[in-house]
Amino acid sequence: MATEVKVTLKKSPIGRKAYFAKVLKGLGLTRLQKTVILPDTPEIRGMIRKVEHMVAIED
Repeated sequence: MATEVKVTLKKSPIGRKAYFAKVLKGLGLTRLQKTVILPDTPEIRGMIRKVEHMVAIED
C-alpha cells in the first residue's frame, strides 16, 4: 500500500459552490494541471472523495 497519493487538478472550481474551491485549496491545488503529492491518510482521502469529479488520482 502506498503511503502517498498523487493528485492533479483537472477541472476548474469556477462556477461551482465555494465549498469545492476551499477543499481544493486545502489540498494545495490552486491551478489547473497542478499536481501535488499528499500523505495517504483518511482525512486526505475524504477531501479527495468530495472533489473526485474534478481531480485525477494516482496511488
